[in-house]
Amino acid sequence: MIDLLREQLLAPRYLGWLLDGWLTTMWASLLVAAGATALGVAVAAGRSSSRPGLLRATGAYVSLFRNTPLLVQLFFWYFGAPAVLPEAAREWLYAGHVLSFELLSALVGLTLYAAAYVGEDIRSGIRGVPAGQTLAARALGFTPAQVLAQVVLPQALRIALPPLLGQYMNVVKNTSLAMAVGLVELSYASRQVEAETFKTFQAFGFATLLYVVTIGAIEVLAAWAARRQARGPGRAAWR
Repeated sequence: MIDLLREQLLAPRYLGWLLDGWLTTMWASLLVAAGATALGVAVAAGRSSSRPGLLRATGAYVSLFRNTPLLVQLFFWYFGAPAVLPEAAREWLYAGHVLSFELLSALVGLTLYAAAYVGEDIRSGIRGVPAGQTLAARALGFTPAQVLAQVVLPQALRIALPPLLGQYMNVVKNTSLAMAVGLVELSYASRQVEAETFKTFQAFGFATLLYVVTIGAIEVLAAWAARRQARGPGRAAWR
C-alpha cells in the first residue's frame, strides 16, 4: 500500500521543477505589477488631463491594449517586434544578457496589457478625490503637477487599492499565457512534469494548488483593503 502511494506521488526532482516555475511566476508577476502601476499612473494622468492631445493618445492606448487578445500581443512582442529591429539588435536580444528574451518579451507584453486596466482603475480613483482639494491646493500656489503628485494621486491610489489588487490577481493568472512564448513559469513547468512522468493529475493538481494559494493570499489582502476603505478616508482607517 505504501509503495503504491509512493508511486503516485511526484518525485522531489519534479516538485523542484514546479516550485522553480512558481518562483518565476512570482517574480514575473511582481515586475509586471510594478511596471503596470507606474505606467498606469501615467495613463490615468493623461486620461484625466485637459490637454486634447494627451486625452486622445492615452485613450487610444487603452482602447488598443484592452481590445486586443493578450496572447496575440505576446506573440507580437516575441515574433513580430524583433523582425523590424536591426540584425545586431536582434542578436543582442537573443543572447539573453540580464533577462532571457522569453522573459523580456513576456514582461513587456504583460506590462503594457495590464497597464491599460490599471490606468483605468487609478483614473476612477482620481475621480473619487473631492474637487475641493484640488482647488484648495491650487489656491495655495501648487502647480498642476504638484497638485497631481502630492494631493490627488496619494488619495486616488488609496481609493483604487481594492480594484488594483484584483488586477494584480489577473496578472498572476495571465502569466500562464507566457508559456506560449517559451517562459518556463508554473504552467510550463507543469506541462514538463506531466510529459516526463505521465502523472497528469499530480502535476496539474500541484500547480493548481500553488495558483490557488497565491491568488488566495492576494484575495485576503484585497478583502482587508476593502474593509479599511469602508471605514472612510480618516487617518485611523489607514494606520
